[in-house]
Amino acid sequence: MRYPAVAGQFYSSTEAALVAEIESCYTSPIGPGELPELADGERSIRGLIVPHAGYVFSGPVAAHAYHALARDGFPKTFVIIGPNHGGMGSPIALTTQDFLTPMGEVAVDKELAGELAKRGVNDDILAHRYEHSVEVQLPFLQHISKDFKFLPISMMDQEYRAARELGDALGEVIAGKDVVVIASTDFSHYVPQSVAQTKDNEVIQKILGLDPQGMNKVRIKNSVSMCGYGPVMAMLVAVKGKKAELLKYATSGDVRPMLEVVGYGAMLIRS
Repeated sequence: MRYPAVAGQFYSSTEAALVAEIESCYTSPIGPGELPELADGERSIRGLIVPHAGYVFSGPVAAHAYHALARDGFPKTFVIIGPNHGGMGSPIALTTQDFLTPMGEVAVDKELAGELAKRGVNDDILAHRYEHSVEVQLPFLQHISKDFKFLPISMMDQEYRAARELGDALGEVIAGKDVVVIASTDFSHYVPQSVAQTKDNEVIQKILGLDPQGMNKVRIKNSVSMCGYGPVMAMLVAVKGKKAELLKYATSGDVRPMLEVVGYGAMLIRS
């Protein structure tokens, strides 16, 4: 079992408090304004981009992604790709250990993990043990429904080549399956609000154009301190979407006045 690493820090450590905190993200002035209702129909969402900071700052933006997902309907499995902030473990790693949150256990899709491992992705719990970028997505999903499995992937190597290879391999194993791929990332870090908005918009425009390599070039050219660029590129390659939508962009400065902010975006990719 992979136990919570940031419960009580990034989000509340008890189920009741966590449910209340998540619901406050939905009803926040920055959030979608209403709680999600799970639909049951033909789904079109194949990929999501969701932030992963503490819920007090990024939760209302994340809520936009999960609100749209609930309206679209739940798949059988989520693949959640996050950056490896701590630098521990394999450069790109999955794990077959189930995750625990204050809202209960979440089972890993062992079959999907096995197929991806055959294509060269290491099974390394060390890369996941203390990493928050995947963990913080799970309570939002559990709040909507607990009837799903997931596959966690941690990326320390986020260069375009690595992201392309991961995306190609992932695309092969999810082809024809009921899967949504979530890329966990924040955008600009610790810059003035106007700088974050300008730089992040250029990156977002490339994502809207479904152009992972172009996004990476803009990120490098403008020195955008986006922490999960690899997961975003890998997701775009894997899902082969037809249309991208920006649901919400905001910064930590929209939550609380501050001189230097972190940018957050909620986006979706449809088939």
